[in-house]
Amino acid sequence: MEHTRDHLIIGAGMAGSAAAVALRQADPAATIAMLGDEPHPSYDRPPLSKALWKDGKEEDIWRPVAKTGATVQLGCRAVAIDRAAHVVRDDQGDTWRYSKLLIATGGAPRRLPFGEGFIYFRTFDDYKRLREAARPGARVAVIGGGFIGSEIAASMAMNGCKVTMLFPEDAICARAYPKALADSVTSYYREKGVDVRPGVTALGAAGGALELSDGSRLQADAVVAGLGITPNVELAQAAGLTVDNGIVVDEHLRSSDPDIYAAGDVAAFPAAALGRRIRVEHENAAVTMGERAGRCMAGQDAPYDELPFFYSDLFDLGYEAVGTLDARLETVEQWVTPFREGVVYYLEAGRVRGVLLWNTWDQVGAARKLIAESGPFDARNLRGRLPAA
Repeated sequence: MEHTRDHLIIGAGMAGSAAAVALRQADPAATIAMLGDEPHPSYDRPPLSKALWKDGKEEDIWRPVAKTGATVQLGCRAVAIDRAAHVVRDDQGDTWRYSKLLIATGGAPRRLPFGEGFIYFRTFDDYKRLREAARPGARVAVIGGGFIGSEIAASMAMNGCKVTMLFPEDAICARAYPKALADSVTSYYREKGVDVRPGVTALGAAGGALELSDGSRLQADAVVAGLGITPNVELAQAAGLTVDNGIVVDEHLRSSDPDIYAAGDVAAFPAAALGRRIRVEHENAAVTMGERAGRCMAGQDAPYDELPFFYSDLFDLGYEAVGTLDARLETVEQWVTPFREGVVYYLEAGRVRGVLLWNTWDQVGAARKLIAESGPFDARNLRGRLPAA
């Protein structure tokens, strides 16, 4: 069957749904279609590892795509883009003719070469599988000590599971946090009952147990892996679009084809404040990029000039962050209460490249402005620039 729409969106996640809403607002008469390979309508991802394990409700995660009037094809995967003909072919054999196309295909979890049945936490179905397994007393092994691994481990422990964390680094989120903060967070997790095993990785799985790099075995009722994602760029590559750690887009989120846009986890965009192109795998980036892409597709001048922020909840700790969090950079720490409330600045060549707001709220805008300043900055003139309470 052949379909024709003014705007076609590949991907029914947060970026795609935000684009559909923006398109409808900008162009009430436009025809819109969205192809999503999951069986579920658009939903927010962050609650899957955070709010839904506390007091969040599943009915609150669904995004308002229905009111856009878009045709939404679920369980439908785009398999080819014919740029010359402005046609997308899906895995059902249908073709979709478009005037403007948005690629918002997100990313796929990195996987281990063993361990059939592991939960590579990414989707609503992954959450449902883990919800079924996460009964009080269940033994849950979490592979990965980064953003997703630390959130899942905290959520499982708060729901009465016996949690073991495995990761190659020396401490939780060691690649992002300054060493003293990473060590403090690791100790905090242990105080909360999590068996944290830095420097230990899984080498194999057999008989309901993980074979570990220290020679031991770990029995587990469920294994959850949070190893990051790789952007789903295969469709774009096959179509001949420019790809470099994501689909390369300009400030209007246009790819190397002026009628094809990209947004969300899959898009590598110019970040003026950082002076380089980046790709961000967080909610704020997906939603704001999707919204700007939708407006641009509808003919508005809506450049993406925002530096995304992200956030996390870890037991009673929480933070917001802007820019680059890389523990290899010079860091300046400003604590009200050490490792419980404060600000961490990340410096490179006298410029602020990132800001970690640790249990410090309502300072994202100020952090963005600081990152945009030319400096030069050092430990002496940075402390106190942002309020740490």
